[in-house]
Amino acid sequence: MAMILIMDDEAQVRKMLKKVLEKNGYDVIEAVNGNQGIKLYEQLLPDLIITDLIMPEKEGLESIRELKKINPDVKIIAMSGGGIADPKVYLNLATKLGAVHTFAKPVENEILVSTIKELIS
Repeated sequence: MAMILIMDDEAQVRKMLKKVLEKNGYDVIEAVNGNQGIKLYEQLLPDLIITDLIMPEKEGLESIRELKKINPDVKIIAMSGGGIADPKVYLNLATKLGAVHTFAKPVENEILVSTIKELIS
């Protein structure tokens, strides 16, 4: 069973994603920010990471950069609802840093699950 790491500071988002992903047969681990997520990645080596881009302590763009240094082949999906700029700005930066797919929040569950299946099948 594939393992997915969700990095998001919003508990409600993590809970919803976890429920959808577990229903589709994935093991899910959660992190509240990039610092915690990177530690979990190094310990458990999940097959895929879904990260929010705007988080306290260590935000998603910095986390993507760090994760790519640890493992250039890590598969990362970035999501953002925006911050001080339009979500597209953050999502474009995430792609440049190595995210394999990006979504503006909220993302449709079916689209997210089908993207994950493509990435880790």
